[in-house]
Amino acid sequence: MNTGLKITAFAAAVAATFGTAYGVGQAVDPVTDKAPAARHGAHDGDRREGRKTHGGAAAGGLQISERGYTLDLKTARVAADRKEELRFAVVKDSTGRNVTAYQKEHDKELHLIVASRDLTVYRHLHPVRAVDGVWSTKVELPEAGGYRVFADFRPEGAKEGLTLGADLAVAGEAAPRKLPAHSATATVDGYDVTLKGELKTGAGGDLTLAVARNGRPVTDLQPYLGAYGHLVALRSGDLAYLHVHPNGEPGDGRTKAGPGISFTATAPSAGAYRLFLDFKHEGKVRTAAFTVHAGGDTGRTETDGGGHAEPEAGHGTGTEKDGGHQH
Repeated sequence: MNTGLKITAFAAAVAATFGTAYGVGQAVDPVTDKAPAARHGAHDGDRREGRKTHGGAAAGGLQISERGYTLDLKTARVAADRKEELRFAVVKDSTGRNVTAYQKEHDKELHLIVASRDLTVYRHLHPVRAVDGVWSTKVELPEAGGYRVFADFRPEGAKEGLTLGADLAVAGEAAPRKLPAHSATATVDGYDVTLKGELKTGAGGDLTLAVARNGRPVTDLQPYLGAYGHLVALRSGDLAYLHVHPNGEPGDGRTKAGPGISFTATAPSAGAYRLFLDFKHEGKVRTAAFTVHAGGDTGRTETDGGGHAEPEAGHGTGTEKDGGHQH
């Protein structure tokens, strides 16, 4: 029984009406069995909450509380297509106090990811922490519906990091999109990013994403968050979170500044995933998105039940209204 799946009143209403106004109310956080914690990076042999995964890799972001910490999302809802403030805190359960000391990972104390339930909108944010431990950032989300907020962090003194997740409602006229079809190439702002390799269950698989512009390989990528690329994978359905670490880093004497950015990843189970790659060139961070399938034919597509899949478009294009970054 998969107790990690989360159902909200909002998501249920959207699924039932497919285009009616997205309501306003209180989201329900996941009800889960107690299980070993999901490790940051999802490369270990932990169990996903309440059940074993096929690949043995841990999936994060499915719980609002884990390993003695709770994500307190103070902003439960925002309006679509309007810049609003998102506020939250990480609470240490044993004291009831907000965490105010963190260990930096990838150049930041905390990484905040916001993604729509249909995985067509994605934001990687870097909020500001006040002295009382409350984090805040501006966010503008183009589509109404259900969203998931992920806080990826490592408290000071902790042996490893963790990822907590909570639901966010975006009010407005909701029209959920189908998961984009699989494609090995994504186009964003004139850049073509090509994916090679497979996301595998069981053993780690190598993924290489090569960046080109105007048909020419980009060989002068700039460091971003301590690497030439930052990759997040989200599983379609429950939005299980995998923060995938790159192979190598700038200045190590062996990692080149493009065109290829290499990662090793293990999927916690078979199924469809969205990959979101952040890369920096000429002073600007861009995000390329891909749909992949673990444990099966990578050419398969997700459908809405009628046999028709949404064609993949470049991340940030007209089909996917998601710019990827706000700071």
